[in-house]
Amino acid sequence: MPNILLNFIKFNFQSLILAIFYLALAIGTSIHILLHKDDIKSSIGWIALVFLSPFIGTILYIFLGINRVKRKSLKLKRVTNLNESYSHTLINDIFENLPVNYKQFITFGHKVYTQSFVFGNFIKPLQNGSQAYPEMINAIKEAKKEVLISSYIFDYDSETEKFLDAFKIATSNGAKIKVLIDAIGTLSIFGRSIEKKLKEIKGLEYGIFLPLKFPLTLPFVNLRNHRKIMIIDGKTAFFGGMNLSKNNCLINLINDNKNAIIDITFKINGPAIQQMAEIFEEDWEFVTEKKFNSIAKSIKYTNSKGLAARVIPDGPDKKSNIIELIALGAINAAIKKILIITPYFLPERNILIALEMAAMKGVEVEIILPKIHNSFISKASEANFLNLINCGVKIFRTFAPFDHSKIFVVDSEWVFVGSANWDVRSFKLNFESNIEIFSKSLAKKLEIIAKEKKEKATLVTAEYCKNISTLKKLRNNMYRLLTPYG
Repeated sequence: MPNILLNFIKFNFQSLILAIFYLALAIGTSIHILLHKDDIKSSIGWIALVFLSPFIGTILYIFLGINRVKRKSLKLKRVTNLNESYSHTLINDIFENLPVNYKQFITFGHKVYTQSFVFGNFIKPLQNGSQAYPEMINAIKEAKKEVLISSYIFDYDSETEKFLDAFKIATSNGAKIKVLIDAIGTLSIFGRSIEKKLKEIKGLEYGIFLPLKFPLTLPFVNLRNHRKIMIIDGKTAFFGGMNLSKNNCLINLINDNKNAIIDITFKINGPAIQQMAEIFEEDWEFVTEKKFNSIAKSIKYTNSKGLAARVIPDGPDKKSNIIELIALGAINAAIKKILIITPYFLPERNILIALEMAAMKGVEVEIILPKIHNSFISKASEANFLNLINCGVKIFRTFAPFDHSKIFVVDSEWVFVGSANWDVRSFKLNFESNIEIFSKSLAKKLEIIAKEKKEKATLVTAEYCKNISTLKKLRNNMYRLLTPYG
């Protein structure tokens, strides 16, 4: 009997110690969440998980909830002339033909991210790999000094083999080549097949963004480099959302309709390339821990007749959600029309409310999405359709092949394109880069592309949304819960 009593006391003492340890750990974790999480829903979710799932919640937060990405390049605070300050007088001078609401929007955008507009840019949209790849490959072949490439996906296939051949020609010309690829984007079961091919090319250096080494890199699984940047000799750039894969060439539609992808990228000449080069420099230094200065910033530009543009980088190492705030500001500045083309549309409520309010005040709002997705979570976007449609937003859905294009045009004049999707992953977790452009001519070209897409799309109606089965509605809302908040 004494032994049973002793064991009982011992058991209860251990349980008490364990309970005290759990409580202290949960409180400590909650304090960290409250101090470091700005998003209220994210904070509530993590705190609930920590208290309702003893120890497991804390472990998940440590691995998945803490942003550990600290860039050495940001700590170095490299000196640059690219971030000049604006004054109200300067805005009135350089954007004298813009209405007041856009001058206010420019002031707002500069407060969000202090990157100045630069003038003299020439920008050409290229649809699909069939248009873009030949121009990219020819530019690489003619490179004499430097080729910089950053891509989320860089497959090894019949199309990208042409890039490898171009790299060899460029290195024989004396060009130095640097390639950055993302570990997740280019991941395959048997490793990154492109990595072996890149390693074989003399004069080429490559880096892998946050390579996976489980379990050490588990906290970084959601933090991906989603940027697509290509700069040749500092003078020609290709910038947008298009990856490097044969799937982007519609010539392969006949053989592989299931994996074919519609996409768009932009060929750019002008001083905005210097801003792109700075982003690549930071990424390269972060991945390789080697300091690097592109030749792009040594080029002097004198032609100011081209377009006004500025490059906007974003990522979890930034203090605010820059691209999301710029998009929100543009929606609020709109007077006539908003056009959004995106493969993934799962923004938070602030964006949805802004679009609803814009439509309610008479702005024509059109959103073009693919009907068939390559991500099951994207089905959750249907959960937001009815409210948007009831407020006057028009939603079009395109059929196969999958449309990966990313286009945002406001009032047929302001253009925002790049790598970012309209979802929480792009706005809060991924490393992204967009370019902001004022151009009626470019906006018109993109609206023509949108018109062609709408002609082959179906308009989502309120009746369709109301007739979605309860099971599908449940599925859509469950998928929406899986959208990461970080």
